[in-house]
Amino acid sequence: MSDAARRPPAGLDTSVANVARMNDYYLGGKDNFAADRAAAEEVLALAPEIRTMAREGQDFMARGVRYLVGQGITQFVSLGVGLPTQNSVHQVAQALLPDARVVYVSTDPVVLSHARALLATNPATAVVEGDVLHPRRLLADPELRRLIDLDRPVAVLIASALQFIPDEDDPFKCVAVLRDALPVGSAFAFGHVVFDRRPEVMEPIVGIYRRILGRQEGDGRTSEQVLRFFDGLELVEPGFVYTRDWRPDNPLTVQGRDRTWSMVGIARKTEG
Repeated sequence: MSDAARRPPAGLDTSVANVARMNDYYLGGKDNFAADRAAAEEVLALAPEIRTMAREGQDFMARGVRYLVGQGITQFVSLGVGLPTQNSVHQVAQALLPDARVVYVSTDPVVLSHARALLATNPATAVVEGDVLHPRRLLADPELRRLIDLDRPVAVLIASALQFIPDEDDPFKCVAVLRDALPVGSAFAFGHVVFDRRPEVMEPIVGIYRRILGRQEGDGRTSEQVLRFFDGLELVEPGFVYTRDWRPDNPLTVQGRDRTWSMVGIARKTEG
């Protein structure tokens, strides 16, 4: 379907690239527009492995959800840039536990509209407007509270949103507020691009995203800097590692492949 034939939400400017729709393009989806594809191709010209990294991130979240269900967690809050389509959090969790409850969180009108349409017939899911930068407002959202019992363990999944938030906005403090508000036994799953292996592409790639997000500040982070998000939490094995190395379904499939440079980890809240 052409861009002209689509009906984006009223008031949406499709001439401006959007991070969520760029990620959809990396994954081979169709919920994107010409501006998103053009910006994504700028990034891919610098680092074509970004497509692989997007797929690896989606696969990690599926493995992570399966792990967390196995640990007894039945409630999930997913904050990220993706659309809940194939192999999404609610599909993976509810395949194992039909009454698992999942809330998707986004500020993007396309994600909100599309996700609500997809999930309209699934009473154990909800889609709310919000982000990690406003944790108290998010946890007070009545739709989130309808599904999520904050007195019981919750898994917070932040696939890649943190990498777009500059230090000036203090995302570390925002994550800490979420951590402190949730009960012992809760878990956090983080994914984050790091530039340890590709320092030469950091400035041009970050520059593209600064332009898209309308920001002047913000830089890429190293793995050591990203570890601050796990403060006050206990990392589970294998720790904070490159995405494909986190509990792969088949360890043989990750050997000898080109190296990518996004990292992930899951950690539990073990103390009040």
